[in-house]
Order: sequence, then structure tokens, then C-alpha cells
Amino acid sequence: MKIGIICSHGGHWTETRHIFAAFEGYDRFIATYMSARAADVQQVGRAYFTQDIGRNPYRMARTFVWAATVLRKERPQVLISMGAEIAIPFFYLGKLFGCKTIFIESWCRVTSVSQTGKLVYPVSDVFFVQWPQLCPIAGKKAQFAGAIL
Repeated sequence: MKIGIICSHGGHWTETRHIFAAFEGYDRFIATYMSARAADVQQVGRAYFTQDIGRNPYRMARTFVWAATVLRKERPQVLISMGAEIAIPFFYLGKLFGCKTIFIESWCRVTSVSQTGKLVYPVSDVFFVQWPQLCPIAGKKAQFAGAIL
């Protein structure tokens, strides 16, 4: 099985590193932003980099094109993300490519769902939260299986 691990740099990458052992033995790749941590990302596997999207609609549109290129090349069966906005194009396009999608809300989200979480919720096959009180706020699809971090 091939797994695409989608995350932004910074805290989301730090959280993703904590769960990386769960993907040992799988063919995997990482899609993230260009940053000072690029060498760190490349040490753990095949990586694809793009410009940070932020709240820029033009960059989001460009990232959809880039994500389609990555998905066409890699053909993953599963996409996993702990955020942030880079997950949006991958999850929506991933559904068109037949991928299963798993979103893990950030550990720091205790009382509210992230904007990315809200946007990918409709196309997430599995939607994990890391605090039990977030389940009723996140929606019927939300699952709490204990803190992942």
C-alpha cells in the first residue's frame, strides 16, 4: 500500500513526525512546503515541496495543479494529514483519484475544529480528533481513539 503524508511545515510537521513509526514498511511519500526543515523531511523519505499557501487564493489554485501532478505520479491508496491548508487540495483531488483520506485534527485543537478540518471533513473517510469533547463539535464522522500524540 502506498501512503501520502500531507502536512505543512512547522508544528504540523512536528506532530506528523510523532506518528511516523506507524507508517514503517509502507511505500510512502511526503508533500509539504519548502522551508528550512526540508532536509529533515527528506531524511525520512521521498518528499515533494511547494510554496506555502497561507490565505492566498492564487497559491491555493497553483497548489491544486501541483497536488494533481504529485497524485498522478505517486498513485497513493491512502492520504493522511494532520493539517494545515495543504491538505485541502490533496483531499479533494485524492477523492477523484480514488484515495481513502484520513484527517487527524491537531492535538492543540481542544475546543474547536480547525478551518482545514472543517473544509476536509466532507471528503474525509476517517476524521480523528484528539480530545473527546471535540467529537460533538466536529460532527458525526469524528472519532476519538485516544490522544495520538
